[in-house]
Amino acid sequence: MTGPGRRGGVPRPSVTRWGALGSVGVLTAAAVLAGCGGGSSGDDGKKEYAIGFQGPLSGDNQQLGINAYDGVLTAVELANRRKDLPFRLRLVASDDQGMAEQGPTAAQKLIDNPEVIGVVGPVFSGPTKSSEPLYSGAGLLSVSPSATNPALTDLGFTSFYRVIAPDTVQGSAAAEYLAKVVKADKVYSLDDRSEYGTGLSGALEKALTGRGIRVIHDGINPTKDYTSQATKILAENPDAVYYSGYYAELALLTRALRSKGYTGKVVSGDGANDDQLIHQAGAGNAEGTLLTCPCGDPNSDPAAAGFVADYKTINADARPGTYSGEAYDATNAVIEVLRRLGSGATREAVLARFGSVDIPGVTKRIRFRKNGEVEGSTVYVYEVRAGKRAVLGPVSSLVRP
Repeated sequence: MTGPGRRGGVPRPSVTRWGALGSVGVLTAAAVLAGCGGGSSGDDGKKEYAIGFQGPLSGDNQQLGINAYDGVLTAVELANRRKDLPFRLRLVASDDQGMAEQGPTAAQKLIDNPEVIGVVGPVFSGPTKSSEPLYSGAGLLSVSPSATNPALTDLGFTSFYRVIAPDTVQGSAAAEYLAKVVKADKVYSLDDRSEYGTGLSGALEKALTGRGIRVIHDGINPTKDYTSQATKILAENPDAVYYSGYYAELALLTRALRSKGYTGKVVSGDGANDDQLIHQAGAGNAEGTLLTCPCGDPNSDPAAAGFVADYKTINADARPGTYSGEAYDATNAVIEVLRRLGSGATREAVLARFGSVDIPGVTKRIRFRKNGEVEGSTVYVYEVRAGKRAVLGPVSSLVRP
């Protein structure tokens, strides 16, 4: 997986990988480009624009942010190789550590940079909710590859879009899978009390109850010791535990559950859908864990082979991870708007044009409803098998008799 400090033997791209930059509040990933973005010119005479990125590039769950960053980087690098574009791009990254309280500071740093013409991110729902009032106030486009809290498109934000389905979709699909495939009669629904976790658990529990499945709801703030929580869960003897949170915490919870002898299904959502779950929980503890995600795996999709090859070349032979494809698609949507606008693009013009984007993407066709939601959605199920995440398929196929 992509990560800070990883190196590879591939040629150096014209923009710099996050691993090579390290983890700092704001960094410009364009050391080899001359001039400034947003209207200035590079050595080749082309206009230069800056695309911002906001997400967790440090902290316990940084891998999801790095996956997304590397997807953005891939799109930017490929755009800079194109001869038909009258501009060059550079990437400016702002680290919010995946924490809601860090969101406004990270967003403001991008807003205050006049060369940033659009932002891909935030990545997590908490920082998205806390950052979007600032982006809306500044009239700066913000396209999240991954923030799934259902309420985000109902809060009056005027510059927010996302290329992933909300958790009303994931929660409903997860409930259907638990009912028809896992055949659970009782589910212990535990969330991390974050914007993401509560949004997903709320959608899941509503859908489970609607299917007549008994639900035990609980919440716990992220901690380093889930022993007491595991004891509570075992006392309820559920058929399945669904954790709405991120991989670092699920790894600890899974270790605690297995150490106490829990043999039921452990299930989680997109926030835990990363190989770091296996590394941190241990392959034995993680074995059999089910993960739902409104995201497919480009690595197993023949139609995405070109993207995977480009991604690996640009990112030191790393494979795309969760949110890499969505971030790539979000960035290409911004690039398409810039292509239409040419060398005279402004923040205002980019925001005004973005809603009419309609392009083929790696993850889905990228076009939006008026409220900023992407059209179309498919929820997939993954399972940890022999120490690796394997895609089982779309829920819609898996639940068929």
